[in-house]
Amino acid sequence: MSLNHAQTEAVAHNEGPCMVLAGPGSGKTLTIAKRIEYLITKYKVRPEEILVITFTKYAAQEMKERTRRICGPSSYAVTFGTFHGIYYGILKWAYRLEPSNLLTDEEKYRMLRTLLPKVGWDQEPETDEEKDYLQELAAEIGNVKNNCMAIEAYEPVKYTTEKFRALYKDYEEEKKKCRKIDFEDMLIQCRDLFFNYPDILKKWQDKFRYILVDEFQDVNQAQYDVVRMLAEPQNNLFVVGDDDQSVYGFRGAKPELMLYMKQEFPSLRTISLTVNYRSTEFITGAAARVILHNDTRFYKRVQSFRGRGQNVHVQEVLDEQEEAQYVTEEIQKKLDQGIKPGEIAVLFRAAVQARMISEILSEHRIPFEMRDYVTNFYRHFIVKDMMAYLQLAAGKRDRSLFLTICNRPLRYLARNSMENRQVNFEDLRKFYCDKDWMLDIIDQFDVDVRMMKNMAPYAAIQYIRKKIGYDDFLKEYAEKHQISWKQLMDVMAELEERSKNFKSYDEWEIHIAKYTQELEEQQAKARKIKGERENKVQLMTIHSAKGLEFEDVFVIHANEGEIPHQKAEKKDEIEEERRLFYVALTRAKNNLCISYITQKNGNSIKPSRFVEELLGQRIK
Repeated sequence: MSLNHAQTEAVAHNEGPCMVLAGPGSGKTLTIAKRIEYLITKYKVRPEEILVITFTKYAAQEMKERTRRICGPSSYAVTFGTFHGIYYGILKWAYRLEPSNLLTDEEKYRMLRTLLPKVGWDQEPETDEEKDYLQELAAEIGNVKNNCMAIEAYEPVKYTTEKFRALYKDYEEEKKKCRKIDFEDMLIQCRDLFFNYPDILKKWQDKFRYILVDEFQDVNQAQYDVVRMLAEPQNNLFVVGDDDQSVYGFRGAKPELMLYMKQEFPSLRTISLTVNYRSTEFITGAAARVILHNDTRFYKRVQSFRGRGQNVHVQEVLDEQEEAQYVTEEIQKKLDQGIKPGEIAVLFRAAVQARMISEILSEHRIPFEMRDYVTNFYRHFIVKDMMAYLQLAAGKRDRSLFLTICNRPLRYLARNSMENRQVNFEDLRKFYCDKDWMLDIIDQFDVDVRMMKNMAPYAAIQYIRKKIGYDDFLKEYAEKHQISWKQLMDVMAELEERSKNFKSYDEWEIHIAKYTQELEEQQAKARKIKGERENKVQLMTIHSAKGLEFEDVFVIHANEGEIPHQKAEKKDEIEEERRLFYVALTRAKNNLCISYITQKNGNSIKPSRFVEELLGQRIK
């Protein structure tokens, strides 16, 4: 493939700092590979003096393969790696680290779980939600390091400041005792190593005289500090990125570093790659109308190389069920037209939004793959509670069922009153025969279970919520655990909606079992190599889709509160959400469909402001 004028200019850049603004589909990988070739063949740079840094192992491998196809054996000595891989290599050399010194995620979560009670943490998670909770907590700790902040200056987003700081200090101390480093330590300790030992820094500066960085818009402060020190004093730093595609603010990414580079490097050369070879004109135009609403960005005028194409389609639907049905039918049409399943992608803001579409695709036997771990909705503790009630109503008497819901709501039933593998109400009455007030509670429990025996799932859930008092239990649960009662109500409402499709509990149970099996199989296959994905429709979050492209793209749940996320309130947060939407739009090559719902859990919901920006008009 021949290079255009801007690509040629970037490739031929000689020495000093250079920033390449590479929009979606602008051929940045080709440009980086050709630049490496140019450095070696034209400027006679020794390959071992060239360092190429990416964000993922997959991207590093792809860049290496692309470069070797172009340059041949002359590029074999070029170093390719991720930020963490390169920085860990430096630490390993300096401190003689072993694999055993690396703290695994599971070790990290166990360590945090042990430390929580020691600092008087008042937000300890329930078992059902523990892993997600600890992941969020670990991410918050990571942010402190990624932003190169002292813990005394850091204000946590969602935790009590005093206790979070105490937990952070205890966590760091515990790691030192165990001689462990975590993922973020690879960055911060490499930074400290270079600050404290100039001779070591010079050794690595002499080794890597030319540094190329891909996806520069996603760097955090720690990553930037290290790469800036490595590049000195020649400052042969060649960075490629697109500030409009910076979507990792939650892990410390700072797109403003691109905007401030001119201050850091007065001699900085800036080159813009503005030709989009991926998407049609209608798609690039729609994406441009959205991103123009961001103020903090480099202005770019992107041109499509591929002609006008098909209009971007925006679809209004009633609810999640109708949206999933609509998208599934459209996908089937594409498949009937000969489009390969792997060339079709369904994108969403959060993984939970894949639950309905994955169920409907399964029902229609359309093969699909989920790139992200999707929590099985039917494993939520609320769903488990409802299912336990329904199973009791169906005549099952397993001890586990009784233990699940006997005190939801509170009935004062003790575990030792249910010691047999099978439990019946007569046994409970015998155990509490000397307590009339408990007998009344047990009698009512028995009546409630028998009342639901012949009810359809939807009616039974209504009965549990209103007559038995489960909603009141959830309110108390939310207060006790300091979580959102609204979120619990949303789960409850979603479960009700799903139950409407089934006439009996047995029918619903079969459906849940099939869906659970399908989901588990999908999760098990999620890490298969790329070549095996062509026969499956791709379901993924927008974050996971970054860097990928597809013939046909469906963006679902384009609603306020979803994208932009309901937690995004500040201007910079809204701008990042807009960039995320921009990334979703620009994954499409030929066809782009965006859908939004008008009702969620019985309440009206608005289309995303980004959809209105795309259309250039307000949606009523």
